[in-house]
Amino acid sequence: MSERAPYRRPATFKLDDANVVVTDPDEEGRPSRGTIHVTPEIEAPQLPVAIEPALLTTERRFRWGALFWGAVGGLVLLAAGLGVTELIESLFARSDSMGVLGLALTSIAIVSFLVIGAREAAGLMRLATIEHLHQRAAEVIASDDREESRNVLRDLLKIAHQNPHLAHARARLSHHAGDIIDGADMIRLAERELMNPLDQQARLLISAAAQRVSLVTAISPRALFDVAFVFAVSLRLIRQLALLYGGRPGTLGLIKLMRHVLAHLAITGGMAASDSIVQQMLGHGLAAKLSQRLGEGFLNGLLTARLGLAAIDLTRPLPFAALPRPALTDLAKDLLRKREESDEED
Repeated sequence: MSERAPYRRPATFKLDDANVVVTDPDEEGRPSRGTIHVTPEIEAPQLPVAIEPALLTTERRFRWGALFWGAVGGLVLLAAGLGVTELIESLFARSDSMGVLGLALTSIAIVSFLVIGAREAAGLMRLATIEHLHQRAAEVIASDDREESRNVLRDLLKIAHQNPHLAHARARLSHHAGDIIDGADMIRLAERELMNPLDQQARLLISAAAQRVSLVTAISPRALFDVAFVFAVSLRLIRQLALLYGGRPGTLGLIKLMRHVLAHLAITGGMAASDSIVQQMLGHGLAAKLSQRLGEGFLNGLLTARLGLAAIDLTRPLPFAALPRPALTDLAKDLLRKREESDEED
């Protein structure tokens, strides 16, 4: 039988006490009476830590394509300027009044072009600011950085200041901002206060656009008209959502946003999601019956709703953290309910 260690009551002691003896685990022998024997535990072997490989930075090369198109654009501008100059000189040669009129129209065209260019640049900058703010908010939620959350909140209030309907929400958020300590909780509070009314209005906009597309494409006799109508409604919906969340894009900004929305749909596979949702929500038999009654209208409405949901992800200043993300199934149910109500009225 192994010898049992004598029982000792719990006590406190200092390591520099003379009665404390620290020995190695492999050391044999018994300490003298009246001393405290401390044996450190064997440390577990350190496991190798995986080091992420550094990203290979691609070498910057001279962009011949950009140089080519820049040179072509310069030549076009020079040709246009030379043509306008010759036109004004010809007008002055014919009559002084016609020359003055041509010079005035040219000046108006130049000023209008500069104003339009400035507005387009401002719209692109606003979209880039919202996109950057979205990324910063996501990083704050992951890192819980308090100082950065204050900066995100300040920039978010600048964007929300343009919407007079958020005045009460801005005041309430500013009042409670000092009571929040964690950075992630600050972003979630800002999302509840500022994004909740905007998300509800965005859902109404998407639902209304999907209903229009569903109704028009269901009764339209021409496929070309269907494509043109869906494209026009989609552009209008994306612009409305961008304006709702503070983007205010111009023509170039809207084209860029439309391209990003289509790329987002292609990545997430949303273009083929409507048929699977109908099958899951309604069942195979009812879906087949529904397709006989509504045909392409219902599916086109679902695709429009999916496009609107993708636009929300790209135009919303904050990611979905505290609020639930709008689901396509809810919009599909709303669309089906509206169609059933319209059928009953007919």
